[in-house]
Amino acid sequence: MPGKRIAVIGAGVSGLGAIKICLEEGLEPTCFEGTNDIGGLWRYQETTSGRASIYKSATSNTLKEMTTYHDYPSPDYFPNYLHNSRIMEYLRRYAQHFDLTKHIRFLVDSMRKRSDFSCTDILVETTGKQESYVFDGIMVCSSLYTGPILPLQNFPGINRFKGQYIHSCEYRSPEKFQGKKIIVVGIGNSGADLAIELSHVASQVYLSTRRGAWIWNRVWDNGMPMDTVLFTHFKTILNKFYPTFLINRWAENKLNARFNHDVYGLLPKHRYVLATCGDDLPNHIISGRVLIKSDVREFTETSAIFGDGTEEDVDVVIFATGYTSSFPFLENNATVLDSQHSMFKFVFPPQLEKPTLAFIGILQPVGATIPTSELQSDFRGIAKVFCCKTYVKLTFTVSEIVPVQYVEYMDEIASEIGAKPNLPSIFLWDPKLAVEIFFGPCTPYQYRLAILTQRERIIKPLRTRTLICDQPPSSVPFWLKSACAALLLFALTLIIIKG
Repeated sequence: MPGKRIAVIGAGVSGLGAIKICLEEGLEPTCFEGTNDIGGLWRYQETTSGRASIYKSATSNTLKEMTTYHDYPSPDYFPNYLHNSRIMEYLRRYAQHFDLTKHIRFLVDSMRKRSDFSCTDILVETTGKQESYVFDGIMVCSSLYTGPILPLQNFPGINRFKGQYIHSCEYRSPEKFQGKKIIVVGIGNSGADLAIELSHVASQVYLSTRRGAWIWNRVWDNGMPMDTVLFTHFKTILNKFYPTFLINRWAENKLNARFNHDVYGLLPKHRYVLATCGDDLPNHIISGRVLIKSDVREFTETSAIFGDGTEEDVDVVIFATGYTSSFPFLENNATVLDSQHSMFKFVFPPQLEKPTLAFIGILQPVGATIPTSELQSDFRGIAKVFCCKTYVKLTFTVSEIVPVQYVEYMDEIASEIGAKPNLPSIFLWDPKLAVEIFFGPCTPYQYRLAILTQRERIIKPLRTRTLICDQPPSSVPFWLKSACAALLLFALTLIIIKG
């Protein structure tokens, strides 16, 4: 008996994982991709199409060991933070290994609902040819970031500005900005990256921020990647016991220890919630290559006037003002998506009578996207529901799409599919593995497989010079590991005695 037919929209990192999970569940996926290749946002293109896209030097802000599918680790010699070309190499290997490309329809010009739309009927156009499909379910994997936000109405005088202004999605590389005076508006990850890169060729770069930002860097304590220290089950449990204001104070003190955000003009108006990754930003500020400025109050023909009353001559304005999500083939139907794009577990729209439509990767994890979207695809409310003969009625809880904590969300979804590691049980038969899962980085492998070599994989690309040394350093002191292991053993003993 043929499996249920599933439409997967988009062949980026979320779409590829969705195709694989569908095949594992005995479903028949057909993926529709608007371009001629896989990769989505991570595929660099010389020309832009007005949609979200990366610049030539873009590098991941999440660790290689995190930015991976659970059953296909990236090569151990890959750097810990991957350039977009490396990510594309990994995605091509993944697609080839699991033979995913044959399930993808490329160069789909447009998609829309049929007039008798029942959440599963799609009309597809490719180079002028129309084809109609009926599916048992649809998985939308087209990314949270689609169209650029360019709020020109908030910048009086921009229309009379004689220089060039672009959105950051149009930026490719720095060469053509040689000798220019440039303002980058916005201090998210892209804004910080562009300000740093452009400062090597521009005569001056101004980084304009309305609210300021906390700046963190990829290299954390003892030179270890930031993810290995912050994204662990141990840290997640500590965060649940400590009051928010103490966590904020610790994080802010930690970041200020590297450089004082107030002195550098970056101190934000908000407490620590999210941070911008800007490894080299303080170095460029202290050398004067990047000057931090307040929000732009207005533009003249040749200059920008800032909120503090200062004025600077500028040649180029780059708006790193973010992206909006758009799903045109759904026609933004209010019965599918409300104004907040509220979803059950960030997956199912709350207004549908039957869960035949699922959104994958349409969330903002404080961490890597690949493993969260992969677990979403395997969430029993999707693959399992699509497989059922009858649909399961779900109780929806509505919440806005806000940044979600990586470890907590991964554990939550993994619990739904029975993939969350049972630490007490693992400790009984493999204490070393249990300690690594608890204290080590929360990599995708631990939800399906268990590899004790992840620290060696992190160290290997750093040791390009041969040295004779001991085991790779741990991000957690040995005494702390031993104490917690003893407490865990004691708790297990009490449970067994009482049982």
